[in-house]
Amino acid sequence: MSAQKRSKRPLKAYSTKAVSAVMAGVMVFGGASAVFADTAAPAAATSTTTQAVGIFSDVKTGFWAEKHIYKLASQGIVVGNNGLFRPGDSVTQQEAVLMALRFMKLQDKVDNSSAVALPTDFKVSNYYKDYVVLAFQQGLLDKTTEMSPDNLKTSWGERKASREWIAELLIRALGKSADAAVAASEPTGFADDAKVSANKRGYINVAVDLKLANGVDGNRFDPQGAVTRAQLATFFSRAEAHNTIEYDNTYTGTISQLKDGKLTVFNNGKSTTYNLGANTAYYTNTSESRINLSDVQPFTKVTVIGAADNAAYVEVLDPTQQIESLSGNFAMVAPGNKLWLKSATGFTEYYYDETTTFVDANGTPIEPASLVADSVVTLQRETYSGSHKVVKVQVTSGVVNKTTTGTIQSVDLTGKSITFKNAAGTVETFKWEDGTSLFTYQASVLQPAELKIGSAVKYTVKENVIRSVEVTEGIERTVQGVLNELTSSTVVYKKADGTREVKLLGTKPAIVIPNVNSAVADDLIADAVGGDKIQLTLNSSDQVTKIEVLSRQIEQYSGATVIDYNTKTHLLTVMDTDKKAHVVQLDEKTKLLIEGALPNLTNMGTKLIENRKVNVKAIGQRALSLEIVTKYEGTLTAVNSSSKTIVLKLNDGQTLTMPYPQLIDLFGKTNPTLSDIPVGSNVTASLTTGQDLIAVLKVKAVLQVEAATVNSGTNRLSVKWNGGTSEINTAALPITNEAGESIKITALKSGDFLNVTFDGSSPLAIQTVKLTTGQISSVDAAANNLVVKEYAGAAQNFAVSGGVRIIRDGSTTTALSNLTTADRVEIRKDTDGATVIRVLPQLTRSFSRYESTTNSLVTKRANLNDKYQFTLASNVYIHQGDTTLSVQSLKENDNIIMYFNNDIVVEIVKQ
Repeated sequence: MSAQKRSKRPLKAYSTKAVSAVMAGVMVFGGASAVFADTAAPAAATSTTTQAVGIFSDVKTGFWAEKHIYKLASQGIVVGNNGLFRPGDSVTQQEAVLMALRFMKLQDKVDNSSAVALPTDFKVSNYYKDYVVLAFQQGLLDKTTEMSPDNLKTSWGERKASREWIAELLIRALGKSADAAVAASEPTGFADDAKVSANKRGYINVAVDLKLANGVDGNRFDPQGAVTRAQLATFFSRAEAHNTIEYDNTYTGTISQLKDGKLTVFNNGKSTTYNLGANTAYYTNTSESRINLSDVQPFTKVTVIGAADNAAYVEVLDPTQQIESLSGNFAMVAPGNKLWLKSATGFTEYYYDETTTFVDANGTPIEPASLVADSVVTLQRETYSGSHKVVKVQVTSGVVNKTTTGTIQSVDLTGKSITFKNAAGTVETFKWEDGTSLFTYQASVLQPAELKIGSAVKYTVKENVIRSVEVTEGIERTVQGVLNELTSSTVVYKKADGTREVKLLGTKPAIVIPNVNSAVADDLIADAVGGDKIQLTLNSSDQVTKIEVLSRQIEQYSGATVIDYNTKTHLLTVMDTDKKAHVVQLDEKTKLLIEGALPNLTNMGTKLIENRKVNVKAIGQRALSLEIVTKYEGTLTAVNSSSKTIVLKLNDGQTLTMPYPQLIDLFGKTNPTLSDIPVGSNVTASLTTGQDLIAVLKVKAVLQVEAATVNSGTNRLSVKWNGGTSEINTAALPITNEAGESIKITALKSGDFLNVTFDGSSPLAIQTVKLTTGQISSVDAAANNLVVKEYAGAAQNFAVSGGVRIIRDGSTTTALSNLTTADRVEIRKDTDGATVIRVLPQLTRSFSRYESTTNSLVTKRANLNDKYQFTLASNVYIHQGDTTLSVQSLKENDNIIMYFNNDIVVEIVKQ
C-alpha cells in the first residue's frame, strides 16, 4: 500500500496549523537532483557573503530547483565553493546539521571559545564540532540515538545522511518532535517499511502526512538511501513559508511602484526601494519556473530578497493587483495634487502624487494639465495602504491633446489620415488639415506623400487633429553624384544640379567597385572633374553606410609599356596592350608606387626607362596614379599548351596573355606544374626584372588546417592538414577570430581549426573556425537543416544547403539522414562553404574511480586489452537525463557512456 493510500491521522494531533502546510510544494527525497550546496570545506562554510544570483556555474538555467537555490543563496543561508553548487553530491550529517541551524537562525548561538566536549569516538570534523554541540543543546539531535555504540562504527560527521535520518532532522528543525512521537507506532505504508529504523518511523510518517516526502519507485521509501544537497536545499526553501522566522535581507509587502529599473515595496507604513538588474531572478510561489520582469505587476504582493538596495530574488506571492477602479466626468486639476470629478451633488476630490500616471485613451502618457473638461476618465486607486491614493488616470473618451513619439504605420493620402504606433506600442489614427498641419525632417518641409512608413516621428495632436509631424529618424535612402573629396570622416559629392553636398561617414562603410575584390577607400577616385560616379546609401541618421561606384571616368592602362618620359614637362608616353599610344602628365598629386614604396616624382622619373611596364590611371591627360609593375594579381582564365601561354584576368577587369611561368608556387605541393592549378584560381604573377616573363606564379588559396602545437614564445604554429604537417611563423601575420576581430597567438590551442590564407607557399593571414560541439536535437534531411544543443546549453540551428560531409569512424558520407538524435557531434564550416560534421566516438563502461590528481577516470575492464583510464576535459558534461552530476557523485559499478573529442572525454552519461 502506498503512503498516500494508508489511513490518515487528523492533523490536529500534530499541535499547530503550521504542520498542515509546511510543504505544500513537496520535496521528494528520492526524486531528481536539485541545486543547493553548502561546501564541506571550512573556507566556504565560514563565508558570510550573501551569494548573488547566477553564481553557481553547475546550476543550469531551467534546473528544477534553481528557484530554491537563488532564494537561499540570496539570503546567505547557502554558500558555494569556487562558484560550484554540486547539486548531485550527497549531504553529510555534519553538513546537514549546519544547514538546519542556519534555517533555524541559530548558527550565531555557537560558542567558538568554549572547549567542545564530545566523546573521542564521536568523530566530527573540527570546523563542525561547535555546531554539532549546539545542535545537541537545542534538541536538534538526540544524544542517546546519535552516540549509541552501533552509530559510532564510522565517522559520524562525514557519514552520508540517509533519507530517514534527514526526515528526523527536518521534523525536529520544524519543532514537530511531539507529532513524530504520536505517529511512531503506525506503519509507514511503504513496501520497504521493514527496513525503516523503529526510532525514525514517526518522523517519516509526519513528513509524508505533511507532504514533505514521497516514496520512490515501487512504493518504497528507501530509508537508507542518500540525500543530495539539492533535495535538502529545496526542502528548507519551501519550509520558509510555514515558519515564523524572519530572515535577513528578506522583505514582504505590496509593490507600490515598478519603473526605471527600480521596485518599491510597501508594508506597514514603510516603503523600501530596490534596484533591479540583469541578475535579478523572478518567480511565483505557485511554480518552480522563472518568470520575466514583465510578468511582475505593480500593486501585487511579493517577497524581495536583496542587500545594499539591490534585489537578487523576487517572488510573487499574490498576482491580484490591490487596486479599485471608478469612472466619472473630469472637472479640473487643482493645486496640491488634487483632482476633481463631477458628481450628482457637485464635485468629488481625489489625491495623486508624482508617481501617478496619466494616459490617454490609447495608453500614451499625458500631462495632467492636458486633461480636457467633461472628458470621461477612469481612476485606479490602491487598496493596500489605507490612503486610497490614485495611481492611474486614463481618459476613456473625449478630446485628445498630446505630443508623443512613435513610428508611422501608414499614410492615407485620400482620407488625409496617418496611423502611428506610439512609444507605448498602441496603434492610433488621426487626421490632418491642409494649411494647418506641418510635416518636417531636419528643418526641411515635407509633403504628406514624402512621409515613409517605418520612420520614427514626434507628433502633436490638438483637439484630435494632427498639428505637426517631425521625422526624427528616417529610413534608409540613397543619393547619387560624382565623388569630389573623401576624408576619414566625410564624403563630398557633386549632385546632378551641380551643387556640392557633404555627408558624414558611418562606421566602416562598405565600398563596392566593379571588378575590384575587397575594395577599400584608397581604391576610390575623388576628383572635381573626373571622380567616380557613386551611389551613397544613407542610414536613418543620414550617415553613409555604403559607397558604390556606378561608373568611372578614368582611363586605366595595366601593363602598358613606357615609350618616353620627359623629366622637365613630366609628360609620359605609354603604349597599352592593344598597341595604342597615350600621353599623360604627372604632377605632385599623382600617386606613385614602386614595389610597395612611395617615391617622389624625381625618383620615379629615373625608373621610367623605355620598355618599362607600368600601370596608369588617368583622367584625360592628367595621371592620377602610376605604378611600376612587379606583379599581376587576378584570375587564371586559360592555359594554351600549344603557344605555351596563359591568360590572366586582372582585378581591374583587363586581360593579359603571357608566356608560361618559370616556376609555380603552390602550398602543399612539391614541384607543382600548371596542370596542378585549376582554371579560375586566384593567382599572383611575380615578374622578372625585364617584366616580360613571369618568374613565379603563386596560387592564392584558403586552406583549413588543425592546430597541432602552439608556441607563443617563438610565435610558431604547427598545423595538420590532409597533406601532412607544416610549421607557420605567425610573428608578422594577422590573426583573427571567426568574427574578424584581432587576437593573439596565445588565444589559439591545440585542436583548433584554422582557415589560413596562402599566397603560394607563404601564409598571409590566419582566422579561427567556429566549432560547435553537442548533441543533435533534430534532423530535417528534406530541409537540409539540423539543430544541435551545445554542451554549454544553447541550441544552434544549421542550414547545410552548401553541402555536408559527415565523418563517422573514419568514413565520410554526405546525407543528413545518416545522423540521429543520439549522435554527439562537432560541427564546422569548411572553406568551400560545406558543413563538416564529425560524429564523436563513444564507449560504454562500468565506472571504477576518479583520479583527481590526473583528472582522469578509471573504468573496469572486460579483458586485459581494454583501455581503462581516460582523461577528462576541464568542462566535461556529466549528467543523468537532464540532471547535471559531479564526477564525485559517480559510484563504483555505475554504467556510463563516454563521448570523446580528440581522445578527451567531453561527456559522460550515467545510465
